[in-house]
Amino acid sequence: MAERSRPVSGSALVLDGTGLSVADVDSVARGNREVVIAPSAWERLEKARQVIFELAEEGLPVYGLNRGVGWNKDKVISPGLYEDYNRSLLLSHSAGVKPEAPEEVVRAAMLARLNGLLSGATGSQPEIAALYADFLNLGLHPVMPLRGSVGAADITLIAHLGLAMIGEGEVQLGGRRLPAKQALAELGLAPLRLGPKDGLAIVSSNALSAGNGALALHDLAGLLEVTDTVYALSLEAIRGNVSPLDEAVHRKRPFRGQLASAANVCKNLAGSGLWEAYNPDSLQDPLSFRDACQIHGAARDALAYTRELLEIHLNSPDDNPCVLAEERRILSCANFDPVVWTLGFEMLGSALHHVSKSSCYRILKLGDPAFTGLSRFLTPDADRSIGFGTVQKTASSLDAEIRHLSNPASADYMSLAGDIEDHGTNAPFVVSKTREIIDRLTYMLAIEAIHAAQAIDLRGGVKLGRGTEAVYRLLRTAVPFLDADRIQTVDIEAAYRLIKDGELLTSVRRVLSK
Repeated sequence: MAERSRPVSGSALVLDGTGLSVADVDSVARGNREVVIAPSAWERLEKARQVIFELAEEGLPVYGLNRGVGWNKDKVISPGLYEDYNRSLLLSHSAGVKPEAPEEVVRAAMLARLNGLLSGATGSQPEIAALYADFLNLGLHPVMPLRGSVGAADITLIAHLGLAMIGEGEVQLGGRRLPAKQALAELGLAPLRLGPKDGLAIVSSNALSAGNGALALHDLAGLLEVTDTVYALSLEAIRGNVSPLDEAVHRKRPFRGQLASAANVCKNLAGSGLWEAYNPDSLQDPLSFRDACQIHGAARDALAYTRELLEIHLNSPDDNPCVLAEERRILSCANFDPVVWTLGFEMLGSALHHVSKSSCYRILKLGDPAFTGLSRFLTPDADRSIGFGTVQKTASSLDAEIRHLSNPASADYMSLAGDIEDHGTNAPFVVSKTREIIDRLTYMLAIEAIHAAQAIDLRGGVKLGRGTEAVYRLLRTAVPFLDADRIQTVDIEAAYRLIKDGELLTSVRRVLSK
């Protein structure tokens, strides 16, 4: 099959099976960046497909080609049944249940699978890769459920992507939900005719877990920057001790994440009055303040570890069997097992719970007059206002949820398919719960920022740093000073949106880059 020709914009992402980054996934999944398949990748696809045909003609027993899959590996698939068998494979493997994946997750999954195909180790017909690219560029998004995979390839879920290619199932197109066959016709695309190994090539991948995981890691990288900034604002609010931020201290124990967090906090505090006036009451601040860079740094290191492993996966085939076109071999393997980077996400959950717990403790201490020297619960009027007393319950509840979500899930699997498939990772669930943790942590940081800003206002005359002043001023555009009791849910949501939508991070970065 010849490569499809189309004009390529300068901002297009050229895919060749290598070099795909977490940032690239975000740009395609959320930014609708165009994707183009490199000519070298087309050559690999065609060469691997030729090997598939040759082996099929020779009658060599090959899993998923002329033999069945899973427990049905002993079933012979004759050449005349290739299309029917592969179609049946897609239909039978489409077994996921709701909720349905948001469009950004569907796009991330399609991109992850497309880049994996381009390694040439799958042996699928090149038209499958072409359709993935078309679906992304045309905004054609198959309806795909999120639950049902045991994390040994997301077969029950990404099979739904293949359904759309053959004109089955449903899709989202331009805000409309319609049958895939109708959408293909509207876009001038013909339903795919499946050949040998095509069905397995579509379903045998961790594309959902990997694509969704890339979005999680992209979000977390920005959130950890915000975490440093909000902590710095709280340090301003208590007139805390800055000696634990001294670079010389951190150089004595040079963990990369810790160094990066301390440097970021210091940038936010540049110009702050904390560097000029020593507060004797803060000789030894509580660990939730004194230990923040170590805690945030551990999360940064966990993020770096997980991102490195996930990006290896995004640029590697995870097919079984694996086609070695240069050697004219196709080998049974277990490269679909994502345990190596799934464990990274489990580690991230634990790391983020430490971040959450320390943030929650800072919130509680900001409301304690014995610690701050300010009013109880940061009330503006002790006789007429309750202040932030009840919000402590919200923060505590969020932290409890984060702790439970951080519990490991990757080891909780069953032996399936006649005891052939006796290992799993629950990768989609592990990634999903990590995203849930990130969302709850975003709310926690919003609550902490509101407390810190209130304390700064009550204290008065505080000389803020460059970054802390930027976040304080932005927060006050959305959440005014609490001068009388009002609905807290509204304020929390407003602060949450500033963080979630990236406005707070963008504002701080802009100030610190000058």
